Amino acid sequence: MDHFAHLWLFFLMVLGIIILPGMDMAFVMASSLTGGRKAGLFAVAGIVAGGVCHVVAGALGLGILLQLVPGMVNVMLVAGSLYIAWIGWSLMRSTSVFGALPDIEPPSPWRTFRQAALTCLLNPKAYLFMLAIFPQFLRLEYGSLWAQAVALGLIIAVTQAGVYGSLALAAAGTRQWLADRPGASVAMARMVGTMLIAGAVFTAWQGWRRF
Repeated sequence: MDHFAHLWLFFLMVLGIIILPGMDMAFVMASSLTGGRKAGLFAVAGIVAGGVCHVVAGALGLGILLQLVPGMVNVMLVAGSLYIAWIGWSLMRSTSVFGALPDIEPPSPWRTFRQAALTCLLNPKAYLFMLAIFPQFLRLEYGSLWAQAVALGLIIAVTQAGVYGSLALAAAGTRQWLADRPGASVAMARMVGTMLIAGAVFTAWQGWRRF
């Protein structure tokens, strides 16, 4: 397999993982629906920043550490799940998330960015990806491993920006429609919150049974 085909295969694997509904996708959708296009795009930027951190950690050998201390994976699974479940529960309890009230100040863009980055950093499946798949695409025959890691990281970042950015813009487009329909907005908030909690419960269960 030549280097181009090698990178193309990596892109297809990354795309297949990103387009599956998960914690990052739900957070971007929730941010865009509650805060509008700007909040959604800052959430996307935070997810991409978190992905960059994952790549750096993978290149520095975090995967080897997790293999030596497998219990760390379980701890990250449970800790990340608790944080995401808290976000989901907050959404489910909300009664007016899309029709912004005058006396309620929406989260600042940078707060959304930080929360998105933290959501990505606490996403345990990202660590499992870096442990099981990422190292397989670092090949000595293709030159510098750091240069390869940068190339793979760019593929991840561009794919995240494309998929989640499109989702953020689409969700922002429906925000006004939801704001005019309080019942629909509450239902949407609960649906997104349920997605986050369901993903958190499933991930926590995976980590718990490995203890």
